[in-house]
Amino acid sequence: MASKAIEAAQAISASRYRYVVTFYMLLAVLVAYLDRLNISVLIADKAFVTDMGIANDPVRQGMLMSGFLIVYGVANVFLSPLGDVMGPRKALSLSLALWAICMAVGGLVSSFAWMLTMRLVLGVSEGPQMAMSSKYVKNWFPSAERGKANSIWQLGLKLAPGLGMPFFAWLIVIRGWRFSFFVMSAATAVPLILFWFFTTDHPNQCPFVNQKERDYIQAGSKADDGSGAITVKEGVKYFVKDYRYWLLVIYYTCHCSVMWGIMTWLPSYLKKARGFSWAGMGTWVAFSYVFAICLVLLTGYISDRIGRRAPFNVLAMGVVAIGLYISISVHSNMGAALAISIANGALGLGIVTVWTLMQQLVPTQAVAAGAGVMNGISNGIAGLAPAIIGYFVGLTGGFAGGFMYVIGSALVGLLCTLILALQKY
Repeated sequence: MASKAIEAAQAISASRYRYVVTFYMLLAVLVAYLDRLNISVLIADKAFVTDMGIANDPVRQGMLMSGFLIVYGVANVFLSPLGDVMGPRKALSLSLALWAICMAVGGLVSSFAWMLTMRLVLGVSEGPQMAMSSKYVKNWFPSAERGKANSIWQLGLKLAPGLGMPFFAWLIVIRGWRFSFFVMSAATAVPLILFWFFTTDHPNQCPFVNQKERDYIQAGSKADDGSGAITVKEGVKYFVKDYRYWLLVIYYTCHCSVMWGIMTWLPSYLKKARGFSWAGMGTWVAFSYVFAICLVLLTGYISDRIGRRAPFNVLAMGVVAIGLYISISVHSNMGAALAISIANGALGLGIVTVWTLMQQLVPTQAVAAGAGVMNGISNGIAGLAPAIIGYFVGLTGGFAGGFMYVIGSALVGLLCTLILALQKY
């Protein structure tokens, strides 16, 4: 009787478990980015920089983020193809387990050298995460829904700093900087359990997906592939020869340079250069990421409706460049905080569409490799941004020089996606 009831229910409508999977992806990226940005708050914490011996060394402060990002970028390129070979479920679960251990150890270290080492190990363990999320989207969603799917899991990129910076600021005051590492190690267990026990590599393997949903996903995924039954190696050759893919890589390098540069130094800029309190800094940071969250959701919906992606990337980089320039130019602290918050939030216009474009251009068989190469190269190069800003801060005592580097990155990204926008992507 029970089985007949289940069959009758499945015959009525398609399940929507694919959107449940995006919620799991959201949790994974949320935890990953909380792990990363913890350092952004800690370098503004006197106790942490004193314990690490870097209180008067902005270059080494920036290295804690830059070192992570460079190793993270390398790990993306070389480890992300595991998602195409062994499947995203196993690869992502292994990654989650390793970075949980790394965060626990990070809370125990007592020197800059050991903290930097843990940041480098964290970069290796988190390397495949973004590529695995992209592989899940490609496997589980028809092409017409990938903008919305990407907007859901990529909310974590904006929720993490929006929630995390005020949360870590409070937690560090109450319990100290070490406790923040232990909290994040425990939090990693949640997505690990969900991915291991409640997802599969493909929807046709999942007991929570009915046949109508499987048919719907399969029918909607055929039109944009265009690659036939090819191997992973052939799929890699396919996208490596496509100049449009490399325009995306350059764009995303610029996007990540902006993102990591602002994320790392925004708390210090607001506190030290503009004189805001912990509470005031937290409020402005939260505002910028709430604004970004709204843009992520709006962009995912609109880009699916109009079938265009690249114009959103052009707009994102334009707003970033203007906002940052205004922030370093005005005398008003409130005006500067508002301008840099809008610039930071504008990144929400571009993060969804760059991944959706990549999934459109890269064959299914090699999408993890394509995502890994794009994310790896971009974050590896962008990892220099926090250290470069730190260098200018130490050299000049101000943020203008470092932020001009970020503005230049935004303008290069704008030009790359302008080419794709003119080609109607």
